[in-house]
Amino acid sequence: MNKRTSTALSTALMATLTLAAAGCSGGRQAAGAHGRNLATANNGRVVGGAPQRGGTLTILSDQDFTHLDPARNWVVSGMDFGTRLLYRTLVSYKAAPGAAGSELVPDLATDLGTSSDGARTWTFHLKAGIRYEDGTPVTAQDVKYNVERSFSPDLPGGADYAARYLKDAEGYQGPANGKHLDSIRTPDDRTIVFELRRPFAEFPNATVMPTFAPVPKAKDTGPQYDNRPFSSGPYKIETYQRNKKLVLVRNPHWDPRTDAIRKAYPDKLVMVMGLRANQIDDRMVASQGADASTVPWFALRPESAGKVLPRADVRKRLLAESMNCTDMVQMHTGRAPFNEVKVRQAVQYALDKEAVVTASGGPAFNDASTAYMPAALFGGKQPDTLRIPTTGDADKARQLLKEAGRANGFTTTMTVSNGDKGRAEAIQQALAKAGIKVTIETVDPSAFYATIGDTTHRSDMVYTGWCPDYPSGSTFLPFVFDGRYIKDKGNSGNHSLFRDAPTMRRMDEIAAMTDARKATAAWRKLDGEILAKAPAVPVLVRRWPLVVGTNVAGAYGQTSFAGQLDYASVGLKDPAKSEG
Repeated sequence: MNKRTSTALSTALMATLTLAAAGCSGGRQAAGAHGRNLATANNGRVVGGAPQRGGTLTILSDQDFTHLDPARNWVVSGMDFGTRLLYRTLVSYKAAPGAAGSELVPDLATDLGTSSDGARTWTFHLKAGIRYEDGTPVTAQDVKYNVERSFSPDLPGGADYAARYLKDAEGYQGPANGKHLDSIRTPDDRTIVFELRRPFAEFPNATVMPTFAPVPKAKDTGPQYDNRPFSSGPYKIETYQRNKKLVLVRNPHWDPRTDAIRKAYPDKLVMVMGLRANQIDDRMVASQGADASTVPWFALRPESAGKVLPRADVRKRLLAESMNCTDMVQMHTGRAPFNEVKVRQAVQYALDKEAVVTASGGPAFNDASTAYMPAALFGGKQPDTLRIPTTGDADKARQLLKEAGRANGFTTTMTVSNGDKGRAEAIQQALAKAGIKVTIETVDPSAFYATIGDTTHRSDMVYTGWCPDYPSGSTFLPFVFDGRYIKDKGNSGNHSLFRDAPTMRRMDEIAAMTDARKATAAWRKLDGEILAKAPAVPVLVRRWPLVVGTNVAGAYGQTSFAGQLDYASVGLKDPAKSEG
């Protein structure tokens, strides 16, 4: 769909979103995760009223999870599902629409942690009465064990805050052969103490990550734990057929008196996988029979907007919270031709962001991005330090290629998730105008991060994104551009493989700042400095449009999970209808 034919639809959807936001709370920065997830609450609406307890909520998906193992789960959608339904973390986010959903609240812990030694030591106490699905108690040792197993080479892909901040963690390879981290102490079953290598006032924000969920050693099955995480949350896995179906039923030992976050309205949740994306959109719009008690796993496709906007009854079931995550084209800076800065800058100039926005559904579904960090980390508006036209500048790109000794252009390959193929084609067409011929390789979403995280065998370019885990530049730029944390397998954020000594030195200097305002200003300035070196091209920031079934209630986009549906609060209007 080109820009001219999509303008009316985009304008109509933007009007719908603007009306929906009127009178709702919003505007405050919100936190979130992968990588991760920060969104500005601009909507805050709840669809369907108050849910009732009971019934079966069905989820329709075109794919499987990347990971459910809490040591490996660092993709926004999987984190939302896992931490709201299957396992609990030391700290989490309040279950609420709009800005309130960014509030940190205790989960396993009794409070948000206590710091000492200048924020180098953090102590958490676990609540009493929290039990696994077999009735055994959750212990501090179980949390320690999962943090330790996140270091295991055979469990790649998870949040690496522990590796970055724990004292004496360099070279640690996990708890195999009885090896443990002395920087995590458990004085008793309900106390856990973390010793950090440097002050980290934001540490409670990091303990929202699934890395800080409990895993009992006796239940650990290594890489197979992905198929059957042991529940400390309100639901447990009844059956899981990879790429086909996941069925969750109630954990009889979950005690709501210990859990102020999760409402656990449905009796059962069933995720049906492997469906076609267009089929899911059509079923959600129609909302017939059992589909009335159904929600989609992923966002409405841009081309389905025309099926939603003309119908007021369907628009009432539409959510579209901003993700505030930045999509980027990341180039392999350690390999020719992208080891040359002028070649990378040529890609910056050649890329037509407006065309990519159009391919993504237009300006109601996305905003063109002019910086790496999202607008929320710049006080509401991204700067435009390079001042490159959003439609690109092919002439300038060709000039830069000539200066780099590549006047005739070159051929390269870009890996994208299946759902990003339309965006990739828009990028392909724009770069071709400057003489850069791109072959697109598509990968199933469930295998995407493993594919691009293999630094030896991956392609020269990847299309991916990053969402801050909470409102700080420290959870964006270091994860995307610090070369010291690049892994051969399971590489998570730095997909440009950018290793720049001045950048890393400046990151350390900012991280050591005790004045939060100065640190914020420094992160913002560093964003522009990295942009000038062009390891990646920021492309756009998306919304997360969802159409839910007519029998669904309590549905809202959770700002802390980049606009994803909050599974802590969603349920059904009439549970009996879901069983018929």
